[in-house]
Amino acid sequence: MVNVIKLRKGLDINLKGAADLKKVSVAPVSHYALLPSGFVGVIPKVTVKVGDKVQAGEPLFVNKAYPEVRFASPVSGTVTAVVRGERRKVLAVEVEADAEQTSHDYGCKDPSSLDADGVKNALLEAGLFGFIDQLPYAVSTTPNTKPKSIFVSALRDKPLAADFEFELKGNEQDFQTGLTALSRIATVYLGIGPAQTSTALTEAKDAEVTVFDGPCPAGNVGVQVNHLDPVNKGEVVWTVDPSVVIFIGRLFNTGRVDLTRTIAIAGSEMKSPAYADVKVGANIGEVLGDGVKSDRDVRLLDGNPLTGRKVSKADYLSAHTSEITAIPEGDDVNEFAGWIMPRLKEFSTSRSYFSWLFGKKKQYDLDARIKGGERHMIMSGEYDKVLPMDIYGEYLIKALITGDIDKQEQLGIYEVSPEDFALPEFVDSSKLPLQQIVRKGLDILRKENA
Repeated sequence: MVNVIKLRKGLDINLKGAADLKKVSVAPVSHYALLPSGFVGVIPKVTVKVGDKVQAGEPLFVNKAYPEVRFASPVSGTVTAVVRGERRKVLAVEVEADAEQTSHDYGCKDPSSLDADGVKNALLEAGLFGFIDQLPYAVSTTPNTKPKSIFVSALRDKPLAADFEFELKGNEQDFQTGLTALSRIATVYLGIGPAQTSTALTEAKDAEVTVFDGPCPAGNVGVQVNHLDPVNKGEVVWTVDPSVVIFIGRLFNTGRVDLTRTIAIAGSEMKSPAYADVKVGANIGEVLGDGVKSDRDVRLLDGNPLTGRKVSKADYLSAHTSEITAIPEGDDVNEFAGWIMPRLKEFSTSRSYFSWLFGKKKQYDLDARIKGGERHMIMSGEYDKVLPMDIYGEYLIKALITGDIDKQEQLGIYEVSPEDFALPEFVDSSKLPLQQIVRKGLDILRKENA
């Protein structure tokens, strides 16, 4: 019998432009880049030079602190650039794809016959180990960690997020193999939603399946960890994106690295929201083509509107991206009388707009405006209404702002990641950049505990 956990706190934001459950073919993408920024906590050391030929699955860079952690090229081709920023920080390793793709063969393996070290070594060799994250600190994990459990959330419930159950079609065997491989390392917890009916999820083997019934952010892996196996000081939990589970399964089933994933191309400013199969690191402009409306200013995001990264068409998909979204920028909006207007059709989580009198609309076309400036923090209980975790969100944020590490530990800092504060940031009347605050605080804590 599947365990069910019902959550009451949260907020579903139904935005216009959700991707239709159909796949569209995109033109062949010729330019790719692997972005170290997609692997939080990794300091990259580039192992290739401009002009080198690489096969799919061969490393482009390694973790400087743990050289055995490689990061595989998504395609075969020629290295065209190593892009660096301030203080020679590596921003991207760019590859021009070959017309005919080749992959390095690592050999098929049966994960059920391997022990934990065998699975870990296979992932390290093929450059997939770095795709696994961990709590505490919400960073890419390292080979010397011993997780007490591994969490996979197949429920994506953020606004305009891709439906993983749609991506899973045709990949059921690889997904199960990936779960089996991870189960050789530690107990695997698989979180799903009440509307997900695929037997590959509901009857998954080698994993403890739990249904999380509630509004966003029920799909956040941090929320699921908090309810099933909370992280205490000195403990480590691995978190794995469900698409990465498929990558791992493909490696064991075929012996090759295939970083193809199904992403949603969504948002009210997309001409035809749908799904497409693309590889990690694909050039965003080549994927989208002329699919973005051009009649107004657009905010293009690598990810969803709550946690996504602002990009342009010249940028590349990051490692954990499951959608590209386009929403109105909002800088072309001129409102008569500004904030004093009653706003009868606007989305609001409070009754400061009169729109609550008319009930909720099925869909909203929100833009990227913050609608207010940053101000002093108000202890109003706003965060708690949308944060279904057994922590005091507002007090934790105050401890992070003041740098009080002892209080941070007492208030559950080891259990959270920046995405857990995406909804509190959305409803925050103080307009504080909560995700940045949490990320900075986690980075400081990690250095202190190193």
